[in-house]
Amino acid sequence: MKRWAEISGSGLLALASLATLAWAGPRQPAEESRFLTLSPAAQPPDPGGNNNRANFAGKLPIRELNEQEAILHALNRLGFGPRPGQVEEIEKTGLENWIQAQLHPEAVTDPVVNARLAQYPELTLDATGLLDRFPEPATAAKRLGMSLVDYQKYLADLQAKPGGTNALPFKTLTEIQNNITEVKMIRAVYSERQLYEQLADFWFNHFNVYIFKDLDRWYLIPYERDAIRPNVLGKFRDLLEATARSPAMLFYLDNTESADPRSFDRLKQHPMPAPHGMKFPPLGPKRGLNENYGRELMELHTLGVDGGYTQQDVIDVARAFTGWTITSPRENPQFYFDERLHDPDPKRVLGKKIKAGGGIKDAEQVLDLLAKNQHTAHHISLQLAQHFVSDDPPPALVARMAKTFEKSKGDIRAVMSTMIYSPEFWSRSAFRAKVKTPFELVASTLRALGADMDQPLPMAQWVANIGEPLYQCLPPNGYSDKAATWVSTGALVNRMNFAIALTNNKIRGAEVDVNSLVGSDVGANPQLALDRVETAFLSGQISDATRATLQKETADPQILGAKLDDPAKPVNVALITGLVLGSPEFQKR
Repeated sequence: MKRWAEISGSGLLALASLATLAWAGPRQPAEESRFLTLSPAAQPPDPGGNNNRANFAGKLPIRELNEQEAILHALNRLGFGPRPGQVEEIEKTGLENWIQAQLHPEAVTDPVVNARLAQYPELTLDATGLLDRFPEPATAAKRLGMSLVDYQKYLADLQAKPGGTNALPFKTLTEIQNNITEVKMIRAVYSERQLYEQLADFWFNHFNVYIFKDLDRWYLIPYERDAIRPNVLGKFRDLLEATARSPAMLFYLDNTESADPRSFDRLKQHPMPAPHGMKFPPLGPKRGLNENYGRELMELHTLGVDGGYTQQDVIDVARAFTGWTITSPRENPQFYFDERLHDPDPKRVLGKKIKAGGGIKDAEQVLDLLAKNQHTAHHISLQLAQHFVSDDPPPALVARMAKTFEKSKGDIRAVMSTMIYSPEFWSRSAFRAKVKTPFELVASTLRALGADMDQPLPMAQWVANIGEPLYQCLPPNGYSDKAATWVSTGALVNRMNFAIALTNNKIRGAEVDVNSLVGSDVGANPQLALDRVETAFLSGQISDATRATLQKETADPQILGAKLDDPAKPVNVALITGLVLGSPEFQKR
């Protein structure tokens, strides 16, 4: 513990200096760059843009980056960063081949992820099964023949014992949250379908649902599995309807609470008979129109805040979606259209009349209108470009992506191809121009170190510590994708603490072997150790300011674990690696 306190303390000392370094925009080729003189096998990219092999790009319009830079850029933007040896693998098989495989993930095998996910059988359950497997405390207490108070005391006693809650015939509520966050970490770190996982994260954030809104903790697994993941590279219209019909979204944005205010009086005067062989679910309490989903559907999911809609459009969209609800939220939570609650009158959305008596087709017409609208094409293209290119992407690129969106009728794969096969994506100004979110940082650090992650939960907890608790974004707009949200001295402290703890094997659930990546022959030479680490994790590309700070810190006796009058001791390569992984350069992708 004493030694770890020294490591932590030295890391924070280094951070006091590193935190003052630039987090700012993209590194320019002629400023703040330092390229080390290394052996040919470890030679960093030439900032002048001379390609290692003239034909390495294939049809990709790569003009300003050389081969190694381009591969690193693809791995960092289209995935969660390189794992050891992956750059060399792609050099052999071809960058364009890798990109095409990423655009067609259905042809990519994923044996490591599949084996790890086999430990999570709950992933296959529907919401009804999850409610049974992870019962609410009152239900769990009833199953065990206890009062709720006694059950809570019994649970606390179990958690204090070695076996924990394994003795229970079911799982606790905490475990359902743990499962979904663990699975997200496994996929990001180990999946061969890196673009697929990036897009799954992007689209979940776009159609955000907050896990702790009561029933949504049970609805979230099928929401991500059935609505988001099958559609990440498909047609936007399909993705839009899949989320609209999901109990998770219906509950989160309160559409289950929305009804034609006149429907209850209407039913009293003219009761509606149930179809033959069916029984209507309970109507629930008398209520009126709820505009939450209608507003967010246009402002966040499709048109964008400047998408040309009015408050009356919001009202009429909400009217069109009346009756889109859930059968029995706690017993059989499935999508159900309840015509008894639907507003049957005509509606007008974005100038288009929706005729009376359309029933469920009213909302489907709204989804058609929104998916085809040019504002939606621009809004979705802009958000994709902000995530994959830069916080402020070139308008010309966004316009071309939007044109592809319209021409292909919302084909997400086609839009992504337009972006990837654009010069702007491969420009020098886009290279390492995005700041990693906490989730991206933790995943990319684990991948860079080739970590053996046998317990993903502590990694997910570190994501939360750094500022992005998974599935816990309360507002519907999701977590921000812009650097300003994640950039601060305090953020860098937490990021570096994570890197130092991980490289020194101080985080439960993951093991790393830094010496296998940088060599164990550096002896007491901190300069050589720093060179090796920079080459391994930054390809030797580091600003003069960061380099000077790291050189100063690696020469500090406290960093080296020695007293001032001690003879030379072996360099703490793990600590140096942690400092480099905590530097501003590694925080960018």
